[in-house]
Amino acid sequence: MYFAALLARTEDGWEASDTELDDVETLSDLADLAREASPDEDTVLVLIEQEESWFGVVRIDGEEDPRIYVSDAAAAARSSYGELLLTDELLGRDPGDEDDLDALDLDGTEDGEEEEDEDDEKAVDGTGTAEAVPHGPVGDPRILDDLGVGEKELKSLSDDALNEIADALGASEVLETVR
Repeated sequence: MYFAALLARTEDGWEASDTELDDVETLSDLADLAREASPDEDTVLVLIEQEESWFGVVRIDGEEDPRIYVSDAAAAARSSYGELLLTDELLGRDPGDEDDLDALDLDGTEDGEEEEDEDDEKAVDGTGTAEAVPHGPVGDPRILDDLGVGEKELKSLSDDALNEIADALGASEVLETVR
């Protein structure tokens, strides 16, 4: 189960709206959805929580590129909503890093032979051809610094992270209305 909400900062304070991510396929789609929530190009935060196992914050300031923070990349990688946020750039990968030979499945096994460690999270082999998704936080831990949630506080948030963020922003009541 997941929860997603948009918090848009306006001159009257924060406005919240819940949002369905079923039609969102890319980070660009998510950023466009957030920008629609604030026609005045104010700050919009997309808050996503997946079964209390991870949370993500996407910050959109006008037409700038989205800034992202994910509390646990490995947990988020197992979620279709988390995969939206875990871009190559966020994970420190170059988009063109995939070896063409790996794409052709030329790994030394014969046809029909099973590969070992297939169920592992893209475990790094000795050659570094596959990259692991790190356990723990990824992204910009200073994403909310100017809004009153510092890096140390963000990294230490509990299972109720979205409510704690909203409380620090003075938006807990508006977030609660869309929960």
